[in-house]
Amino acid sequence: MRTRITTAAVLLLAALTACGPTDSGAETAPSGNDKASAGTEKKPSTESAALPDMVGKGLQSAQDEAQAAGFYTLTSHDALGRGRNQVLDRGWKVCSQTPAPGRHPTDAKVDFSTVKLDEDCPSGGDQAEPGEAGGAMPNFVGKSVKVARQSLDSSTSITVNDASGQDRMVLVESNWQVCSTDPAAGTKLDGQPVTFGAVKFGENC
Repeated sequence: MRTRITTAAVLLLAALTACGPTDSGAETAPSGNDKASAGTEKKPSTESAALPDMVGKGLQSAQDEAQAAGFYTLTSHDALGRGRNQVLDRGWKVCSQTPAPGRHPTDAKVDFSTVKLDEDCPSGGDQAEPGEAGGAMPNFVGKSVKVARQSLDSSTSITVNDASGQDRMVLVESNWQVCSTDPAAGTKLDGQPVTFGAVKFGENC
């Protein structure tokens, strides 16, 4: 009985050894196609195209033309530094563009500097928005209430009054210019409330 079991075990082991794969621990060399895929994959080269000159065109037309040329990362900003959003693109025109006209990678960000159709482009380039106020009150006179507010710390308590005496509500702050500030420009800022006196752009303080 023991001899039969031993013989059967030997025969089964021999059959498994002959039919099953052997693992020697060595890796199989890749075929020609495998070698190509095993190497570092090459990233596709960035395409380039000619970016047209959009200066003087309506913002919507400029955007359409840029996309037709292959540029899809588009943005725009207020050239007068008032922080206005270009909600209706057809109501704005291009004063300058970045990058300049010429050949550029198609994934480049194209930024249009704009004003409204009835406005003149600023001479000498964009009017800068004020930076962060820091420890002293900046001179905000002539700046929009919107960018003045953005320059101050977000925790600042701000009141905006109509300096014309008409007691109007200041709703769209990018349409109002600062005439006065309390505290005055140069005063140390240490968490005190701030009051702006303002009128609409086009009005005299």
